[in-house]
Amino acid sequence: MALLLRVALLCGVADLTRSLSITTPEQMIEKAKGETAYLPCKFTLSPGDQGPLDIEWLLSPADNQKVDQVIILYSGDKIYDDYYADLKGRVHFTSSDLTSGDASINITNLQLSDIGTYQCKVKKAPGVGNKKIHLTVLVKPSGIRCYVDGSEEIGSDFKLKCEPKEGSLPLQYEWQKLSNSQKMSTPWLSEMTSSPIISIKNATAEYSGTYSCTVKNRVGSDQCLLLLNVVPPSNRAATIAGAIIGTLLALLLIGLIIFCCRKKRREEKYEKEVHHDIREDVPPPKSRTSTARSYMGSNHSSLGSMSPSNMEGYSKAQYNQVPSEDFERASQSPTLAPAKDSTKKIRRMLNEFKYAYKTDGITVV
Repeated sequence: MALLLRVALLCGVADLTRSLSITTPEQMIEKAKGETAYLPCKFTLSPGDQGPLDIEWLLSPADNQKVDQVIILYSGDKIYDDYYADLKGRVHFTSSDLTSGDASINITNLQLSDIGTYQCKVKKAPGVGNKKIHLTVLVKPSGIRCYVDGSEEIGSDFKLKCEPKEGSLPLQYEWQKLSNSQKMSTPWLSEMTSSPIISIKNATAEYSGTYSCTVKNRVGSDQCLLLLNVVPPSNRAATIAGAIIGTLLALLLIGLIIFCCRKKRREEKYEKEVHHDIREDVPPPKSRTSTARSYMGSNHSSLGSMSPSNMEGYSKAQYNQVPSEDFERASQSPTLAPAKDSTKKIRRMLNEFKYAYKTDGITVV
């Protein structure tokens, strides 16, 4: 009887101490970038929880460099969701009646910055409860590129490569050869399913065909196709000879252009030097007055030593040998000057000679 009473007392104490509790266990959630993450938080209340209901979600960033941030809050029958700028407009309560015991949230359009530990806190005095959920955001493989690295010729070595543009690690690769819409197993492919690169040695025509490469990770997959056509080797000798001939022709053309440019420069330099030499060899123009005076002076000295007896014959001979520039120009000019002008010039010159002779005491008839 005493034992039963003791058990009854213990049960009563347990009922009195029972309070608010969160029934959702702690867990880890993995989602792909761009998807929606559902973070559950279910709770129960006890009859003794009489205070106002407050629900708060906190985020502890993955880098541990920032303090915990409030991302959404329910208090006083109102929802506040503008605490955290990075999640503004992307975090929402899933239930329209939070007093029913569901404080779960949805985060839409997931980004890599959303990675972290989320904590759900529920308070209804005197009861308090909290649970943590770790969220990981992964990137699906996408932008897969398949290509052949090397020469697709019989007997050659080349590689088949499969490269995703983005995708969270770890990644898994699976190669398959396709023919007539049926998947064919290839012995050497089965050994290389986990590698993004397949090396082919001493290729044969049997390797030709369409290949697929599938890249997977925990949140998604993507695929690319590759058409391989192994052909007989090309005429490499002709290709090399053509390349050599083309190079020689290009060098010959360059040499011809250089030769022509140098030849032109030499011709221009020679023309400038010849023109300069001709200008230096041109004598200065003769002065008519200085020529006539020098000639008259020479005649004056000669006549002074002669006697009057032979003056007549000498003067006649000298008149015919007067080196007048006017006579020289008249002979070189293509047109003859008028006779009247020539007679005047001759008379003027004779008068100059007569004057010179009279000054020495000699009279010219």
